[in-house]
Amino acid sequence: MRSASIERVTNETSVSVAVELDGTGKHDIATGVGFFDHMLDQLARHSLIDITVRTKGDLHIDDHHAVEDTGIALGQAIRKALGDLKGVTRYADAYLPMDETLTRAAIDISGRPFLVFKVDFPREKIGTFDTELVREWFQAFAMNAGITLHVETLYGSNAHHIAESCFKALARALKSAIAIDPRLEGQLPTTKGKLGG
Repeated sequence: MRSASIERVTNETSVSVAVELDGTGKHDIATGVGFFDHMLDQLARHSLIDITVRTKGDLHIDDHHAVEDTGIALGQAIRKALGDLKGVTRYADAYLPMDETLTRAAIDISGRPFLVFKVDFPREKIGTFDTELVREWFQAFAMNAGITLHVETLYGSNAHHIAESCFKALARALKSAIAIDPRLEGQLPTTKGKLGG
């Protein structure tokens, strides 16, 4: 079972995350930020990763710390659950259409974290949620999961659809990238002999 738990406590947040990579998409998520919970629900459901998240943050200030620190902890949990990376498919991509919006995500489980995020939002808020926090979450997640991640919305006009398509595209690409390829027979998917660094 490829599973992991992470506890992250700072002066700004307390985050508890558990993941099971070979799950069914079960999710139990409570961050105190409604729209963000909805996005993480989508991530779990469409990646088939079982995800439990409990975040308590300084929401009286704003949602930034809760969203970013959840990304850090979730990324760390995914990286820990991946273990030695032997047998993983490693590369994957997905196009995700959502009504008028189309977003693509491409992943390399490389151990060399990097984010390219080409997404523009037509407004600053989705309800009370700051749209700039979408990028903040993706940055925190990619850096701490140790993945190279490219996300680009090719077109779209509805801010909710744009954000949701980003999370769903990530989920679909992640599902494929973390899958074990039986043809690799426990080998690392690289000619270097190691991943990362």
